[in-house]
Amino acid sequence: MTSLNIDLIINLAYIASAVLFVFGLKMLSSPATARKGNLMSSVGMLIAIVVTLMNEIKLPWENIIGGLIIGALIGSIAARKVEMTGMPELVALFNGFGGASSLLVGLVAVYAATNTTFTNITIILSILIGGVTLTGSLIAYGKLSERMPSKAIQFTGQQVFNGALVIAILASAVMFIQNPSADSEWLYAVIGLSLVFGIMITIPIGGADMPVVIALLNSYSGLAACAAGFVLNNNLLIVSGSLVGASGLILTNIMCKAMNRSLNNVLFSGFGAAKVSTAKIEGEVKPISADDAFLILEAAQNVAIVPGYGMAVAQAQHVVRELSDHLEENGCEVQFAIHPVAGRMPGHMNVLLAEANVPYDQLVEMDDINPQMSNMDVAIVIGANDVVNPAANEDEGSPLYGMPVINVNEARTVFVLKRSMGSGFSGVDNPLFFGDNTRMLFGDAKESISTIVGEFKG
Repeated sequence: MTSLNIDLIINLAYIASAVLFVFGLKMLSSPATARKGNLMSSVGMLIAIVVTLMNEIKLPWENIIGGLIIGALIGSIAARKVEMTGMPELVALFNGFGGASSLLVGLVAVYAATNTTFTNITIILSILIGGVTLTGSLIAYGKLSERMPSKAIQFTGQQVFNGALVIAILASAVMFIQNPSADSEWLYAVIGLSLVFGIMITIPIGGADMPVVIALLNSYSGLAACAAGFVLNNNLLIVSGSLVGASGLILTNIMCKAMNRSLNNVLFSGFGAAKVSTAKIEGEVKPISADDAFLILEAAQNVAIVPGYGMAVAQAQHVVRELSDHLEENGCEVQFAIHPVAGRMPGHMNVLLAEANVPYDQLVEMDDINPQMSNMDVAIVIGANDVVNPAANEDEGSPLYGMPVINVNEARTVFVLKRSMGSGFSGVDNPLFFGDNTRMLFGDAKESISTIVGEFKG
């Protein structure tokens, strides 16, 4: 086969992969097609990897197959063993691995003998963005897994220190580009400073902003891959990296709007650092038993279920689906109210409910459910906290003020399923728990709902 024919086959394979990426990404925007979109994108990546290894790296078949098998085994084991509560941390780690790969690609490319000024600039970008993504993702992992404090970590002169870091990175990058070599101290200065910078821009971000951070780090990993594509002169890597980078930025913007915050505010303010609510929460906590909750639900005609991170912790999604089925059989209309930042990563609740085979047409976005909330007989809040906190609408001193929330307090009756009266991930108290129409169903959410389901069956 001639070189021209080989190049044609490679380019056609790359085009096919790019098309699969685009359509796969489009299908990921809907819960109904997300699984097919994920599979389509995976096939596109498989084609791209095999073609690249066979042509540009020229590995023998046994090495390619061996690598694919090892990678598939690691990915499968990690995906199957991780709990749904650990999914955000896994996503953060995957973003970090992408950044590490781009950093290593840039480092290896330094050893090429024919690097131009443009190539050296892309090498620095690949190393810089990759390093920031790597350590930033590791800090996000630590906060999400609570292996380190989830609150914003700030100190005096922090922004001055970060400004000095940026200047040092730029100066080191310019010095390397002017005199590039594999043993340049400026190259390793860029690597070290980028790793430190990734830590410094992530530690001041509080736990409540983690959905934004996950989306932003996803974008960083795409931009790092795009820079690595320029380093390797690989068009498909440039295309796929650009797609991930752009989609991550769009998602970040959506997350910021859902929290009524700017990206600048998220990155540099530290959640709750500027505001401390002084409002006194008044009212009395009114507990309810699962048996009494059943009696109210049995008579309900309209029910809204608001899932949150606590549902993932209790692994209650399947019994929630079972409760929904019994309510519908009893003549009740059931809807699931989904807040854009519920859980600890974008789409967390959608993934949970899809796992339990909840029909997609029952999932209703916040903007669509809020006008209906006053007509709801019962709103069931399962482990959600910040996304239903009425202080976001009523208390100007609250760190949550201005954040769009699901207005469950407008329902005739509100059931809040929690283990205790503890605050949410943001650390902000919730006056909803003391509302006149609120009943607190304490205990494990899965056990509580199972008891209600048992009453329906009985």
